Amino acid sequence: MTSTTAKQNKMAMPRLTKIVVSSGTGSGMKKDREKNNIVADRLARITGQKPSLRVAKQSVASFKIREGDPIGLTVTLRGARMQHFLNKLVHIAFPRTKDFRGLDKKAIDSMGNLTLGIKEHTIFPEAADEDLRDVFGLAITLVTTAKSKEEAEAFFDQLGIPFKK
Repeated sequence: MTSTTAKQNKMAMPRLTKIVVSSGTGSGMKKDREKNNIVADRLARITGQKPSLRVAKQSVASFKIREGDPIGLTVTLRGARMQHFLNKLVHIAFPRTKDFRGLDKKAIDSMGNLTLGIKEHTIFPEAADEDLRDVFGLAITLVTTAKSKEEAEAFFDQLGIPFKK
């Protein structure tokens, strides 16, 4: 029975469907292929899953990027890995963030997804101290089945996502 033919319960609570972790490396990958391997290895250690390489869809002359050039890495987590990563993010990574005062509720979009940026990957325990010379940022998107921003806010509060007061 598919979701299009089945009647949806209006009282159903939203669910977390996936977490997308991505890191854009831009033209740095083109110059130094080793950086690509370093970022891929660290993303794999942080998420527990091998990242996939993302390439440019079209050429942009001002950024010196050609169609097909590698520009980033992304990991899509579902199921048990998703739950494990969310638990690690909320209970380990956020408390290790310098001057962390909570996430802004404006980060929730109108479709009910939460997108946040992390400036340094070193807040995760898998990032060893000797890795401090090659620090990169991450974008993390929590994708839900929420139908509105308000519904998503309540859902993320129930999950324990720390928002600003």
